[in-house]
Amino acid sequence: MTREEIVTLFERRRQALNDRDGAALAAHYSDEATVDSPLAGGSATGREAIERLYSTYFLAFPDFKFEQDELLIDGDQVAQLGRISGTDNGGFMGMSPTHRRVIFRVALFHILRDGLIVRERRIYDFTGLLIQVGVLKAKPT
Repeated sequence: MTREEIVTLFERRRQALNDRDGAALAAHYSDEATVDSPLAGGSATGREAIERLYSTYFLAFPDFKFEQDELLIDGDQVAQLGRISGTDNGGFMGMSPTHRRVIFRVALFHILRDGLIVRERRIYDFTGLLIQVGVLKAKPT
């Protein structure tokens, strides 16, 4: 893929994230793709599992929004840095909804092949997210 094709792919992904369209997002992955995510409890493999993973986010945070800060491209590897925000109105990781608004930073690392994502690793400010939804308590400084 050319750099321009990759930028276009990731713009479509950003739009699908903000439209909360799990099917459109899953279509950007190969049939055998793997997503490593702390929110998945490990890994999700295959388009169907990846679509379910996105659906879980969108159910927990019905106003889910992704804001991209940077898109770094090196051949078939892409790093996407940004922020996710939303309100925990649907329940998060099996917990009851807290109705709290959250915003946390993410780093997403992708490997592409034949115009599709074959591997994605997600790194979140997971501790910050758990503090914001009230699961963890932070000590004041």
